[in-house]
Amino acid sequence: MSTPSIRAALLQHADQGGAAANLAYIADQTAAAAARGAQLILLQELHNGPYFCQTEDTAQFDHAEPIPGPSSERLGALAARHRVVIVASLFERRAAGLCHNTAVVLDSDGRVAGRYRKMHIPDDPGFHEKFYFTPGDLGFAPIDTSLGRLGVLVCWDQWYPEAARLMALAGAEFLLYPTAIGWDRRDDAAERQRQLDAWLTIQRAHAVANGIPLLACNRVGFEASPQAAAPGIAFWGHSFACGPQGEWLARTGGDAETLLVDVDRRRSESVRRIWPFLRDRRIDAYADLLRRFVD
Repeated sequence: MSTPSIRAALLQHADQGGAAANLAYIADQTAAAAARGAQLILLQELHNGPYFCQTEDTAQFDHAEPIPGPSSERLGALAARHRVVIVASLFERRAAGLCHNTAVVLDSDGRVAGRYRKMHIPDDPGFHEKFYFTPGDLGFAPIDTSLGRLGVLVCWDQWYPEAARLMALAGAEFLLYPTAIGWDRRDDAAERQRQLDAWLTIQRAHAVANGIPLLACNRVGFEASPQAAAPGIAFWGHSFACGPQGEWLARTGGDAETLLVDVDRRRSESVRRIWPFLRDRRIDAYADLLRRFVD
């Protein structure tokens, strides 16, 4: 543990109109956050452009890029310039027809510290990710950085307690979620509130169950679907950070905002002493977790 606490910045914003504009916005916000003491920069899911998975369009594969590649190199230079760790989210191209939704971590010296390929891939109305992304093949492995061991997961992963648990069992000190989630505008206000509450609750529960802090950075703004008859997505923002008992550390609403938060990494030790969930796990009785469903 290098420092007792870290200051993180969650860059919640609307699409700026293209990769160049989005990366320029990220550069400006990173510089401002670093000037205020930020050491960790968490970006939202697929931040280089609009959320293109609303439809299935083979032309979108033109925007995939390798890692290392142009965006990771630019973000690496940004990390080195400001001596911050950046958690980014890119459309990774490995080969023709083989792409991933990948979080890449740039350490404070600019190097690629590691990557996580999104494991749980949704296929829902407006979220056609299975068309674009191959499920991750790197497992749930935390990434070691100058700030500590980061358990990076991506969006749909946030609903799965197994993913958070495996990151924690592998020694993650933080759970970090780049995210793109929003409402179907046809949903009424009550349904929208239920969805938002569920999203906040499940992730806070991961923090509690594993005794570690959690940070989630979501997109904001309405993005119309390329299909005229489709409703589009109103990304709801509400990026937040919570501590190892699910306590709110910082949270924001539905407007574009960079959220700064100080995270006391020492609390995990004290919380796990009074709530030793890892100690009391019955690993001898969990074999059915490897089954799709228990008939």
